[in-house]
Amino acid sequence: MANNQLGVLNALDAAKTQWYHFTAIVIAGMGFFTDAYDLFSISLITKLLGRIYYTNENHSKPGTLPPNVAAAVNGTAFVGTLAGQLFFGWLGDKLGRKRVYGLTLMLMVVCSIASGLSFGKSPAGVMTTLCFFRFWLGFGIGGDYPLSATIMSEYANKKTRGAFIAAVFAMQGFGILTGGVVALIVSASFDHAYKAPPYSVNRKDSTAPEADYIWRIILMFGAVPALLTYYWRMKMPETARYTALVARNAKQAAADMSRVLQVELEAEEEKVETASSSNSFGLFTKEFARRHGLHLLGTSVCWFLLDIAYYSNNLFQKDIFTAIGWLPKAETMNAIHEVYRVAVSQSLIALCGTIPGYWFTVALIDYIGRFTIQLMGFFFMTVFMFALAIPYHHWLSNNAGFLIMYSLTFFFANFGPNATTFVVPAEIFPARLRSTCHGISAAAGKLGAIVGALGFLYAAQSTNPAETDQGYPPGIGVKNTLLVLGSVNCLGIFFTLLVPESKGKSLEELTGENEEADGNDKQQASSTQTLPV
Repeated sequence: MANNQLGVLNALDAAKTQWYHFTAIVIAGMGFFTDAYDLFSISLITKLLGRIYYTNENHSKPGTLPPNVAAAVNGTAFVGTLAGQLFFGWLGDKLGRKRVYGLTLMLMVVCSIASGLSFGKSPAGVMTTLCFFRFWLGFGIGGDYPLSATIMSEYANKKTRGAFIAAVFAMQGFGILTGGVVALIVSASFDHAYKAPPYSVNRKDSTAPEADYIWRIILMFGAVPALLTYYWRMKMPETARYTALVARNAKQAAADMSRVLQVELEAEEEKVETASSSNSFGLFTKEFARRHGLHLLGTSVCWFLLDIAYYSNNLFQKDIFTAIGWLPKAETMNAIHEVYRVAVSQSLIALCGTIPGYWFTVALIDYIGRFTIQLMGFFFMTVFMFALAIPYHHWLSNNAGFLIMYSLTFFFANFGPNATTFVVPAEIFPARLRSTCHGISAAAGKLGAIVGALGFLYAAQSTNPAETDQGYPPGIGVKNTLLVLGSVNCLGIFFTLLVPESKGKSLEELTGENEEADGNDKQQASSTQTLPV
């Protein structure tokens, strides 16, 4: 196969780490920074939205979002993300990665601002408008998943490709942390400027009228990082692998990469034709099912299972911390101070568990491999979930211990399947289907996020009807919910066995795209089916 490998692709695979690699990481990574900020910032403000729009002063507890409204506010962005992953993943293979890359970013900018400007004459009107813009925000975010992963994969050299793709995804951790920090700054500023009594002291005045600006500022800030990187995203050339292997324009691929790598590269159009003619099967074909069917099943199911647990924990940290007593009861705080306390909690978890986990993956993924990291991550997530759930009542009087254990679940999610489920689909599928297959895998993940977000919303409610949030039926409680999530993580261990190891191999070696059209297809294909050991 090496004899049939395009020179431009060989040059990319063998290239030393250069400035353009870091530029690509930042440009693609800032999209993920924005994605994480936008998706997870909603968890910082849902309690505030409940207080502002649904407080009944005759009740002893401040207002919370009704179950159907909470489900819509938490879930619409994920539904939009799922749709965007499928649509832009497909479009990225049809039109090219670069041509649709800027569109997703502008959609995120516009909808971040529009979310903060949500209007209505009634609470239902405001929530409906917010959900509408959150859906389209999610649609743009969805496109960033397959496009960013595919672009970074196709730009990287084979020696450090895993680290580069993981570094793009690791920007998600900084996005989550920034969301917490922005909420901290805004809420602290408003709390200092507009003093308000706790709800238990004065129900009417505990929510200052100016609090309505807080959630809007937090949501609109998500447009800033996306807007800053738009110009540079438009300056990136199309990836050589798309140009050569999908668009079949060897001359343009050589010219683009000559500028990027600052070397002279020869256009080899006859090799492009050979590679294209020997690998033309589509997504819905027996040949794809034979070569990559189990791989797609593995990447999709693993991402689905991971996101059930990951998004449940991330979106509902505030509820878990309240349940164990780490956050004060809502009635003992005013509305603005509650935002501050929730933001402190999220920032601490991001700083202690989330961000370190991402960068452990970046540092080690090209040494110990994707398969090992994913298997290890699912295993330890299972262990720590059960360790939190089984002696759950012990943790009620040991908040510091609970926080440490809870942080470790995030650490091993990110030094584990949350990173690898993003990396692997960008490596193991053919160039003409790479973005589509990554989009399908990511969409399966977001389906898991929807299941996790909506399921946790109801399941984590107390088994005692007197202790449930207003409007919610009794659930199975936080302890039993953690047991369920631990079991979900355990399933991820088994489905990881379907995912191949891609460490140290070129993309074409993994997919067989440069097979000689001489009748050796079957033999060559079997040699690229990497076992996960």
